Amino acid sequence: MPVNLDKPHLWKTDVAASVDLYNTWFMHFAPEAFRQARHRTADGVLADLIHTNHLTDLSPPVLRLRPGVLRALRMCTAPPLALDRLAGLAGVNRSLLLTLEGTESVPGRLPPRMAAAELDAQLTRMGEVIATLTDEFIFPWVAVGLTPTPAQEERAASIVADRLCNTLADPIIRNAQEKRQLALIESWLLARGYVALPAGTPYTAMAPGTFAFRLNVPVKDTTGKTINLPVDAVVQPRGATTGDFPLLIEAKSAGDFANTNKRRKEEAQKYAQLRATHGPDVRYVLFLCGYFDAGYLGYEAAEGIDWVWEHRPDDMTDLGL
Repeated sequence: MPVNLDKPHLWKTDVAASVDLYNTWFMHFAPEAFRQARHRTADGVLADLIHTNHLTDLSPPVLRLRPGVLRALRMCTAPPLALDRLAGLAGVNRSLLLTLEGTESVPGRLPPRMAAAELDAQLTRMGEVIATLTDEFIFPWVAVGLTPTPAQEERAASIVADRLCNTLADPIIRNAQEKRQLALIESWLLARGYVALPAGTPYTAMAPGTFAFRLNVPVKDTTGKTINLPVDAVVQPRGATTGDFPLLIEAKSAGDFANTNKRRKEEAQKYAQLRATHGPDVRYVLFLCGYFDAGYLGYEAAEGIDWVWEHRPDDMTDLGL
């Protein structure tokens, strides 16, 4: 039975309420989330500075030992360098740089198939670009060959951390919002007697009345290859029979109306893969907070994707929970 996809007469009111909820959260909690991320980042940058002998040693052996340092090093130049800009200036492979740097959740690593001599040549070129463009205002000790004072070291780490966090502002806020959404889903389910399962529990082993977060569900891609599709929340309703396919919930938030068009297509593709792999009765719903307008909702409804608004979580009872 549909929850919200068949009620367009409510969409305008719900969109306004959802925007208000997101804005209230952002004004009260987003600054603290950003400050915490900046503090963690500053600690990491300080470790990166120490590892490179305060930016005086950017040799391949040093970069090999800590390849993720390149993310911070790009922010140590004047002007700061985007990933593609460093790749272009150094004449290195973009995919190599992505592998070396890693992401917030995936540590950087060395490419397993690249010859050592070729890797060292590319690391050398990247080090030379960064050394040439090092921001002398932030790192005045480099040009004169001195050791920085503790105050200079701390100041430099703070500035680079600010630069890094500014480039990652949207992911930082999005991650904080997702944690809050999943915490709300968890508290709602626990209050109704559901039992949380540990991460990594196979979705096929979920008994009725249980739930788990961030599980992988196998699907076939367009080539027929089986891939793992990450799902934010997987719930096996109390009324289910052992072996039934569980309910899949994707937490979604948006801080503006401009960036939802691409995401709605990604969600439709996920749903299509799930149905093609596991049958037409798969239930895949969204848990929405923020700027999702009627155009977005109409697209999802046309694809058969339902949703629950974060400002009205009790609608999850209409999902059989």
